[in-house]
Amino acid sequence: MPVLTYRTLLLTSLAMLAFAGNSLLCRLALRDTAIDPASFTAIRLSSGALVLWLLLQLGSKRLVLQGSWPAALALFVYAAAFSLAYLHLDAGVGALILFGSVQLSMSAWGLLKGERLNLVQSFGLSLAALGLVLWLLPGSQAPALSGTLLMILAGLAWAGYSLLGRGAGDPLANTAGNFLRAVPLALMMLLGFAGNWQLDGPGVVYAVLSGALTSGVGYAIWYAALKHLSAIQGASVQLSVPVIAALLGSLLLAESISLRLSLVTVMTIGGIGLVLRGKRNGTAAK
Repeated sequence: MPVLTYRTLLLTSLAMLAFAGNSLLCRLALRDTAIDPASFTAIRLSSGALVLWLLLQLGSKRLVLQGSWPAALALFVYAAAFSLAYLHLDAGVGALILFGSVQLSMSAWGLLKGERLNLVQSFGLSLAALGLVLWLLPGSQAPALSGTLLMILAGLAWAGYSLLGRGAGDPLANTAGNFLRAVPLALMMLLGFAGNWQLDGPGVVYAVLSGALTSGVGYAIWYAALKHLSAIQGASVQLSVPVIAALLGSLLLAESISLRLSLVTVMTIGGIGLVLRGKRNGTAAK
């Protein structure tokens, strides 16, 4: 399993904060403003594409657009299902379902490709997963089935996007190319929702922030980190996002932090630490 440098850890941490920010911005927009999911998705992907293209033009190296249509399709499916799911889910619960699906998908792919965990890493992964299961036990309102299924679809699409990103070239050029290819797909979705469009100032602002900052820049950072992570490491670290989303929600939206959330935080972050620090026996997937 790849040895992690401080740079990789920093990039990964910034990416996780961006992912959690996406959950907060999307839920806030769809709960507290008039914007509809299709408009949010279109503005999010378009603003992300614009910012990434500008960053390419302003960079010291003249990079050409990279990316691929499979990655763009995965990005669009994730963004569309993500927005639709947050009509029915709270930010923390949505992030939990999303990245639980991501973790299972990417870990299964890594194991199929030859990655193996030693005893310490297996314990860490189990501990982190157990913490997330604890969060879903009775005691809190069960998430809506429609929102859950949509978020699982988003998780599968994001896992595919992340796996495609591991073999990508320049992170910024790849992310920009993927976002630009995803824009016409988002516009087609927007046309499909014609007659249901709703826009207001705050909703547009949240969508632009989600697209330009926590999506566009955040995903470029994630692609840079992915080049130095195995599939299982990339999956495991994303288990931190539901906890970060819940903690940020409590700080920014005045939500209380329960004893259960505190316990889940310790289990999840501690488990991820064991997976990332452990050394694997065998050959890592290429």
